[in-house]
Amino acid sequence: MFAYRTISLLALATILSACATPARETCATGEMRVVNDLIYFGTAKPSDFVTPEEFDDFLRAEVTPRFPQGFTTWGASGQWRAANGSIVHEPTWVLSLAHLDDEASDKAIGEIREHYRVRFEQESTLRVRHTACASF
Repeated sequence: MFAYRTISLLALATILSACATPARETCATGEMRVVNDLIYFGTAKPSDFVTPEEFDDFLRAEVTPRFPQGFTTWGASGQWRAANGSIVHEPTWVLSLAHLDDEASDKAIGEIREHYRVRFEQESTLRVRHTACASF
Protein backbone atom coordinates (compact mmCIF):
# COMPACT_ATOMS: atom_id res chain seq x y z
CA MET A 1 0.00 0.00 0.00
CA PHE A 2 2.78 2.43 0.95
CA ALA A 3 4.74 1.64 -2.24
CA TYR A 4 1.61 2.09 -4.39
CA ARG A 5 0.87 5.46 -2.77
CA THR A 6 4.49 6.62 -3.20
CA ILE A 7 4.55 5.60 -6.87
CA SER A 8 1.19 7.32 -7.42
CA LEU A 9 2.40 10.54 -5.79
CA LEU A 10 5.63 10.51 -7.82
CA ALA A 11 3.68 9.97 -11.04
CA LEU A 12 1.28 12.77 -10.16
CA ALA A 13 4.15 15.14 -9.31
CA THR A 14 5.84 14.35 -12.63
CA ILE A 15 2.65 14.96 -14.60
CA LEU A 16 1.87 18.22 -12.80
CA SER A 17 5.40 19.56 -13.18
CA ALA A 18 5.25 18.86 -16.91
CA CYS A 19 2.03 20.86 -17.13
CA ALA A 20 3.48 23.78 -15.15
CA THR A 21 6.62 24.12 -17.27
CA PRO A 22 5.86 26.00 -20.49
CA ALA A 23 7.75 24.78 -23.53
CA ARG A 24 10.14 27.35 -24.97
CA GLU A 25 9.97 27.37 -28.71
CA THR A 26 13.25 27.48 -30.54
CA CYS A 27 13.73 30.36 -32.93
CA ALA A 28 14.94 29.58 -36.43
CA THR A 29 18.36 30.62 -37.66
CA GLY A 30 18.39 34.37 -38.18
CA GLU A 31 15.54 34.96 -35.74
CA MET A 32 15.63 36.19 -32.17
CA ARG A 33 13.24 35.84 -29.26
CA VAL A 34 11.17 38.96 -28.68
CA VAL A 35 8.09 40.00 -26.78
CA ASN A 36 5.13 41.23 -28.78
CA ASP A 37 2.76 43.51 -26.95
CA LEU A 38 -0.68 44.38 -28.25
CA ILE A 39 -2.06 47.46 -26.51
CA TYR A 40 -5.72 48.36 -26.97
CA PHE A 41 -6.67 52.03 -26.61
CA GLY A 42 -10.34 52.92 -26.37
CA THR A 43 -11.36 56.18 -28.02
CA ALA A 44 -14.49 57.31 -26.14
CA LYS A 45 -13.83 60.42 -24.07
CA PRO A 46 -16.41 62.07 -21.78
CA SER A 47 -17.37 64.63 -24.46
CA ASP A 48 -16.29 63.06 -27.79
CA PHE A 49 -13.81 60.56 -29.30
CA VAL A 50 -10.06 60.47 -29.83
CA THR A 51 -9.60 61.56 -33.45
CA PRO A 52 -7.12 59.96 -35.85
CA GLU A 53 -5.11 63.21 -35.72
CA GLU A 54 -4.99 63.12 -31.91
CA PHE A 55 -3.90 59.48 -31.98
CA ASP A 56 -1.19 60.23 -34.58
CA ASP A 57 0.06 63.08 -32.37
CA PHE A 58 0.10 60.70 -29.39
CA LEU A 59 2.15 58.18 -31.41
CA ARG A 60 4.65 60.89 -32.41
CA ALA A 61 4.98 62.29 -28.88
CA GLU A 62 4.82 59.15 -26.74
CA VAL A 63 5.44 55.95 -28.73
CA THR A 64 8.02 56.90 -31.37
CA PRO A 65 10.56 58.29 -28.84
CA ARG A 66 10.30 55.09 -26.77
CA PHE A 67 10.25 52.64 -29.71
CA PRO A 68 11.98 54.37 -32.64
CA GLN A 69 12.71 50.98 -34.27
CA GLY A 70 9.06 50.83 -35.28
CA PHE A 71 5.57 49.59 -34.49
CA THR A 72 2.24 48.91 -36.16
CA THR A 73 -1.21 50.33 -35.45
CA TRP A 74 -4.70 49.69 -36.75
CA GLY A 75 -8.27 50.59 -35.94
CA ALA A 76 -10.68 48.10 -34.43
CA SER A 77 -14.07 47.91 -32.78
CA GLY A 78 -14.00 47.08 -29.09
CA GLN A 79 -16.24 46.04 -26.24
CA TRP A 80 -15.41 45.94 -22.54
CA ARG A 81 -17.05 46.09 -19.11
CA ALA A 82 -16.55 49.41 -17.31
CA ALA A 83 -15.93 49.66 -13.57
CA ASN A 84 -19.60 50.53 -13.06
CA GLY A 85 -20.61 47.23 -14.74
CA SER A 86 -21.91 48.72 -17.98
CA ILE A 87 -20.91 47.25 -21.34
CA VAL A 88 -19.11 49.79 -23.51
CA HIS A 89 -18.79 49.54 -27.31
CA GLU A 90 -16.32 51.92 -28.91
CA PRO A 91 -13.83 52.39 -31.73
CA THR A 92 -10.39 51.26 -30.60
CA TRP A 93 -6.78 51.74 -31.66
CA VAL A 94 -4.46 48.71 -31.45
CA LEU A 95 -0.71 49.17 -31.10
CA SER A 96 1.60 46.23 -31.83
CA LEU A 97 5.16 46.44 -30.47
CA ALA A 98 7.82 43.75 -30.98
CA HIS A 99 10.71 44.40 -28.59
CA LEU A 100 13.34 42.86 -26.36
CA ASP A 101 12.14 41.34 -23.10
CA ASP A 102 13.79 43.88 -20.83
CA GLU A 103 12.93 46.24 -18.00
CA ALA A 104 13.37 49.38 -20.13
CA SER A 105 10.76 48.22 -22.67
CA ASP A 106 8.36 47.17 -19.94
CA LYS A 107 8.72 50.58 -18.25
CA ALA A 108 8.21 52.39 -21.58
CA ILE A 109 4.99 50.48 -22.26
CA GLY A 110 3.71 51.32 -18.79
CA GLU A 111 4.41 55.01 -19.43
CA ILE A 112 2.69 54.92 -22.83
CA ARG A 113 -0.43 53.32 -21.32
CA GLU A 114 -0.56 55.77 -18.42
CA HIS A 115 -0.02 58.85 -20.61
CA TYR A 116 -2.82 57.74 -22.95
CA ARG A 117 -5.15 57.06 -20.02
CA VAL A 118 -4.57 60.50 -18.53
CA ARG A 119 -4.44 62.50 -21.78
CA PHE A 120 -7.66 61.01 -23.17
CA GLU A 121 -9.50 60.47 -19.86
CA GLN A 122 -9.63 56.68 -20.15
CA GLU A 123 -10.53 54.25 -17.39
CA SER A 124 -7.85 51.84 -18.59
CA THR A 125 -6.04 50.30 -21.54
CA LEU A 126 -5.53 46.60 -22.29
CA ARG A 127 -2.11 44.99 -22.70
CA VAL A 128 -1.74 41.50 -24.16
CA ARG A 129 1.81 40.16 -24.06
CA HIS A 130 3.30 37.08 -25.68
CA THR A 131 6.69 35.83 -26.81
CA ALA A 132 7.57 35.29 -30.44
CA CYS A 133 10.47 34.78 -32.79
CA ALA A 134 11.31 37.64 -35.14
CA SER A 135 13.82 38.55 -37.79
CA PHE A 136 14.63 42.15 -38.60
